[in-house]
Amino acid sequence: MNNNRGRYQPGTGTGRGAYQQQPQAQQHVQRGQPQNHQQQQWSRRAQLPGNATNANEIQTSSSQPPVASSDSNGQDWKASLRLPPPDTRYQTADVTATKGNEFEDYFLKRDLLKGIYEKGFEKPSPIQEESIPIALTGSDILARAKNGTGKTGAFCIPVLERIDPNTNVIQAMILVPTRELALQTSQVCKELSKYLNIHVMVTTGGTSLRDDIMRLHQPVHLLVGTPGRILDLTKKGVCVLKDCTMLVMDEADKLLSAEFQPSLEELIQFLPQNRQFLMYSATFPVTVKAFKERHLRKPYVINLMDQLTLMGVTQYYAFVEERQKVHCLNTLFSKLQINQSIIFCNSVNRVELLAKKITELGYSCFYIHAKMVQDHRNRVFHEFRNGACRNLVCTDLFTRGIDIQAVNVVINFDFPRTSESYLHRVGRSGRFGHLGLAVNLVTYEDRFKMYQTEQELGTEIKPIPSNIDQAIYCQ
Repeated sequence: MNNNRGRYQPGTGTGRGAYQQQPQAQQHVQRGQPQNHQQQQWSRRAQLPGNATNANEIQTSSSQPPVASSDSNGQDWKASLRLPPPDTRYQTADVTATKGNEFEDYFLKRDLLKGIYEKGFEKPSPIQEESIPIALTGSDILARAKNGTGKTGAFCIPVLERIDPNTNVIQAMILVPTRELALQTSQVCKELSKYLNIHVMVTTGGTSLRDDIMRLHQPVHLLVGTPGRILDLTKKGVCVLKDCTMLVMDEADKLLSAEFQPSLEELIQFLPQNRQFLMYSATFPVTVKAFKERHLRKPYVINLMDQLTLMGVTQYYAFVEERQKVHCLNTLFSKLQINQSIIFCNSVNRVELLAKKITELGYSCFYIHAKMVQDHRNRVFHEFRNGACRNLVCTDLFTRGIDIQAVNVVINFDFPRTSESYLHRVGRSGRFGHLGLAVNLVTYEDRFKMYQTEQELGTEIKPIPSNIDQAIYCQ
């Protein structure tokens, strides 16, 4: 296996979650794609433009002209689409075990279908097959599906289909728990609706409230954001939700935690009575049941969680002492074929210290955590997504919904405190049925937490072998 040390330049500044302490001899190495292009091939399902760094960007989704149909009867319209290159990587049954439906089976608008196919979606995944037709009827949905199996498309597609672009009011709202997830979800909506005249706005905390107020005086059909900021704008009277008949809650269990639920409950009071709830997550604690009984009307329940962890993610552990962790991490970097990796720590201080250590070892590294300035967080998030750096050190901030197809290795430098956190962390690799690797550095004090996690998730974390076969995480 190759030690790819120094293939990427370090980050763009200490204030933006990156260090510039790479040895002088490596400063002139050109940043670019890894050697093995087949292993590094970016999935068409997660391509985002690199210039989307403004957290409160509003964009008209009709920026590109529609592609003309090559057949007056519309039978050959797909031939003129600008499709991304095919993704030939192996996929597990998490996304391939479908009923054989096609997106055309749901009688979607032609312009929405164009956006779906140009985004790289070929056929509906299992959660999309179950969710899209029910959501189109206006019914409430409570859906539970694994990380990385297409939940975002499962709610974005029916929401965009039901929006009337000729009515300039907020008709749908997508709530998410983190700012990075809000940016990612809004970008997916914009790409899917590129041939529709739908205006998508994203708003989160940590950004200019004045800019948001000004943008809300322009047409907005779909609002994506975090509950606190949207509630603030609603109370000020600039965000009018009386016509918002669709409310999507992504990572619903997190939105119903003590941190978000008060804001969420207050926000719901501004919605009309004939609203539709679409709730999606990989885990549903007791709080979800209470919320369902209080607000949902005969919801359609979808549960695709017979097995909690992703089939394509192989999980290992290494017993180490605390002082040996950095050395063990260095060994992993030298032996693994890493496209991109996410390394998790349990505190902000440990994130920054570890990122500095990794850079001193000669590897490119960014870091991100909730105490960073929002502009810096946005820059790190987008540069890592676009391949500017191989390794990202972070807290549990990054466990929710973040979809970066090139990530094939997740390392728990600190073992997570709960099995739920473990499930979301390892789900950052093996996205959309592809293969991934999770390595846990476990101390003597962590051994019981690891055993408890295995029992609660019904999964097996194996001892790490001396040599790891690349085929289990690099196809």
